Amino acid sequence: MFELGGVKIKALHTPGHTLESTTFLLIDENGKDHCIFSGDTLFLGDVGRPDLAQKAASMTQEELAGLLYDSLMTKIMPLADDLIVYPAHGAGSACGKNMMKETVDTLGNQKRMNYALNQPDRAAFIQAVTDGLSAPPSYFGMNVAMNKQGYNAFDEVLQRGLHPLSADEFELLAEASGALILDTRSAAAFCQSYVPQSINIGLAGDFAPWVGALIVDVKQPILLVADLDKEEEAITRLSRVGFDQVLGYLAGGVEAWVAAGKEADSVQRITAESFAQTFPDQKNPIIDVRKESEYAAQHVVGASNQPLVLINDWIKDINPDQHFYLHCAGGYRSMIAASILQARGYRNFSEIAGGFSAINQFSTVPTTNWVCPSTKVS
Repeated sequence: MFELGGVKIKALHTPGHTLESTTFLLIDENGKDHCIFSGDTLFLGDVGRPDLAQKAASMTQEELAGLLYDSLMTKIMPLADDLIVYPAHGAGSACGKNMMKETVDTLGNQKRMNYALNQPDRAAFIQAVTDGLSAPPSYFGMNVAMNKQGYNAFDEVLQRGLHPLSADEFELLAEASGALILDTRSAAAFCQSYVPQSINIGLAGDFAPWVGALIVDVKQPILLVADLDKEEEAITRLSRVGFDQVLGYLAGGVEAWVAAGKEADSVQRITAESFAQTFPDQKNPIIDVRKESEYAAQHVVGASNQPLVLINDWIKDINPDQHFYLHCAGGYRSMIAASILQARGYRNFSEIAGGFSAINQFSTVPTTNWVCPSTKVS
C-alpha cells in the first residue's frame, strides 16, 4: 500500500486473466474504500478472459479461470456494494465477451447482474467464462513482443503520422512503401467515393479492435484517409493497439483526391427496402457477416453466416460470377467486408445499408433463429 495526497492505494493481487493481474483499491482521506481500478480482472458485465496467458503461465484456460474465480471471490466480492468500479476496457474490447457499453458502475450492481459473479460454484464459473470464447486476436502476440522489446515514444509516432500529403504525394508513397490505405470515415461516406484499394474501418465504431483483427501486422505501414481534424484521433487509437507505422494522411481527404483528377472507387450499396422488395423473387446468395451468436439469435432465411473476422477463410469460396448480397447488423462491419472484397477483386455484390436491423423491418423478408450449417457462397 502507498499513500498519495491523503488517499491510499492498495494493490490486490488478482491472478486469472494473467498471473500478474492486479486490482488497485483506492481508500479516501477518511479511510473509506472508494473505488477499484479493476484492470482486466473485472469488467462491467463480464470478467477477463482466461485463455490469453496460457502459454506464458504454462496453465490451461480452465486452470486460469479457476484462479480468476478465487481472486474475485476472495478479493473483490467481499468489498462494499457502494464501491465504484473502473475497468480497463469497455464494450468492443477483445479481452471479454459480454462487456457493457457503460464505463463505470457500482460493485453492488455488478454483483447483481454480472453473469460471471452469479455462478453457483467454482466449476460453473469456469464453464461459464470459458464457453464461447472467440479466438484471440492475431495481433495480441505482436503486442506482447512490442511490450518486451520496446517501441517508439508516442510523440514520435504522432509527429510522423500527422504528415499531410497531397494527392500526388499520397499516391507515390502508397506505391513506394506498400502501405495499406486505411479509410476511417463512415460507411455512408466511404461507399460513395474512396481511394481505390482502401480498406474502410470507421472511427465511429469498434475501430481499434477491428484494425487489430483484420490488419494483424503491427509493423504494416499505413496511410490514412480521415475526416477533417480526425487524423490525430485515428493515429492515437491505432497506436493504443500497437499500430505505430502511420506514414501520413491525405490532405483534404477524398475531395482533394478527386479534385486532383485521380480515379475514385465506390461500393454498390442498396437500401433494405430495395432488398425487401426483390427478396421474394431473388435467388442470389446472402452473406451475413455478423458473429455466430447474432446469426443464431435471428437471421434472414437462406442467409449464409460468414463472420467478418474469418473473411480470409471464406473469401476464396465466393463465385465472382454470381451476384450476392452482403449485410451485418447495421452496416459498419459489412462495409469493412465490402472494402476488403473490392480490394481483392470481388465486385459482383450489393451491400445492404442498415444491415439486419433495417432488413428486419420488412415483412417480405422471412427470418428464423434456426441455426443451419453455413453454406458455400458460390
